[in-house]
Amino acid sequence: MLFGVDCDIVGCSRTDSGVHANQFCLTVSEKGKLHIETSIPDEKIITAMNFYLPSDITVNFAKRVSDDFHPRYDVVSKEYVYCIWNGTQRNPFMADRSWHYPRIIDNEALQKMQTAAEKLIGTHDFSSYMASNCNVKSTVRTIYSISIERKNDMICFSICGNGFLYNMVRIIVGTLISVAEGKIACEDMDLITKSCDRKKAGITAPSHGLYLNKVNY
Repeated sequence: MLFGVDCDIVGCSRTDSGVHANQFCLTVSEKGKLHIETSIPDEKIITAMNFYLPSDITVNFAKRVSDDFHPRYDVVSKEYVYCIWNGTQRNPFMADRSWHYPRIIDNEALQKMQTAAEKLIGTHDFSSYMASNCNVKSTVRTIYSISIERKNDMICFSICGNGFLYNMVRIIVGTLISVAEGKIACEDMDLITKSCDRKKAGITAPSHGLYLNKVNY
């Protein structure tokens, strides 16, 4: 409607239902072509697209890119954030925006989770943290950093890597919760990773706590 032609839209990532995005990048081109002919200035495209989009989606930046640019394959790294509401009672304002986990995670458990999480940093086969129905050519990924921070009743996990397998972040979070519960020891993380066995890791955390936070090119 905006450009007057049928368009192809290619996104930077594929996620399952319920996941949010603080940042998401995509390309728009005329259907069957590598680009789109338009006289609309970049800064006007932002306003024009937001006019047509629903209220829960906002375009903040627009830029013309070369025909060989790909929003998915040219990504250098992605950062995901997972939010847990750790109050004994649910927060209605965080419904569908975080995982309500009412069992209080104290500072000692939080430190154990951080210690366990840091064992995942580096390049590994992350098959143990991948949904069983995922079909990919390679299950090797690199995690650059993992941090866990608490602010009042909110606990946020930040994970940055060169790419992620299907449900990988959610399974990592579920595994770290098992560490907090004492079901998995910190020193077991290496064994879980090396086993390449999904059954060795923890549960898959709910989708609504997950955010694609940042995409780096």
